[in-house]
Amino acid sequence: MARVIALEAYHGPWPPDDPDAGFRRMVAEYSQIDPLPTLEALSRHKDIPVGALARFVLARYCTSGSDALLEMGPRVVRQMDELVRAAEAAGTDEARLDAYRALGAIIAWLLVPLDDPGWSPGRG
Repeated sequence: MARVIALEAYHGPWPPDDPDAGFRRMVAEYSQIDPLPTLEALSRHKDIPVGALARFVLARYCTSGSDALLEMGPRVVRQMDELVRAAEAAGTDEARLDAYRALGAIIAWLLVPLDDPGWSPGRG
């Protein structure tokens, strides 16, 4: 059974201290764009129904968090979270800068196999 979704613009409002204000702002900005011309062109060129493409885009976006978790692994995500939590608990700029540097080191470590095509586990 086909379900219908109305593609509507979002304008808010939201309070200035809303913890989700950044997300709401992005929704307000992107919801002004009509995605159908792009989906229709892609549909014509790839011979895939617009509805299937829309479903793909939504599903891909909605699963991106779990995909990232699977790629990084729960241990790395928890390490990153702990760095941020500890810095926020300390409440100092120095602690936040230390966390920033530590997160940068984790990201640099994660980039090694992407930046070095010859890299393989166990190789020095």
